[in-house]
Amino acid sequence: MARFSFLSLALFSVHALIGGSFAADAAENAEEIVETTKLALTAQASFPASEIFGVKIVNGYPTQALVAFTNDEPAPVKVNLIGGTLSTLEEENSMIVRNLTATGYGVEIPAGQTETLSYEITTEMHPQDLRLSLVSVVSDVEGRFYTVYPYNGTVSVVEQELSFFDPQILFLYFFLLACFSGVVYFFYTVWIAPYFPQKRKSGKVSEYPKKTSGTAKKDETAEPSSPAVSSATTYNADWIPAHHITRPEARKVKGSSRSKSRA
Repeated sequence: MARFSFLSLALFSVHALIGGSFAADAAENAEEIVETTKLALTAQASFPASEIFGVKIVNGYPTQALVAFTNDEPAPVKVNLIGGTLSTLEEENSMIVRNLTATGYGVEIPAGQTETLSYEITTEMHPQDLRLSLVSVVSDVEGRFYTVYPYNGTVSVVEQELSFFDPQILFLYFFLLACFSGVVYFFYTVWIAPYFPQKRKSGKVSEYPKKTSGTAKKDETAEPSSPAVSSATTYNADWIPAHHITRPEARKVKGSSRSKSRA
């Protein structure tokens, strides 16, 4: 009964996603599947990107599964679709975690031939170990449908490997660096900078010569202007003799008064 229910779900997914006459015919003939009749068809799935430690399904990255069908029937067999499920690892109470998207093919395999089909698995879920079950619906020349299970094993759902040149990682690094620089600057200005001696501002130093020039102008306006003094103040008057700086006073001539009295 479990196989019948899963097959009905797979056919319904194909009808919703792919559409067309094939999905309609598969839905109509789903009840005609005869499990007692065995089809001489084998299917084996392989994963080219698998590692030594097992099959890994990377979130957000399509994982390729190659399903090889070998037809040992005397007549051709058609591969209609391939789907699958991801379920928990419990044997008795296993629960389906995710239904994988069914992909329609409609590929006919001649008698005695082997055909390999590619099926992609894409997931977005928490990293965990799950059981992957792949199922394929095939039909013979008489239109009877059969289910074939290419793979049923444990897989690991993992996240993508981070790259240093990823734009999101670069933005995260830039944001963290800006936050760290802001914290360091705040710590320096609050706890370190006050302990260093403060330098004098250039504005106060420039005001001193302005004040001295203003007092010099006031002294010049207060003192009487004289050519001797102005010339002396222009130069250094320490080495100039005093009689060159001061003007000689006019002396009275006594000889002229005596000549007038004699006359």
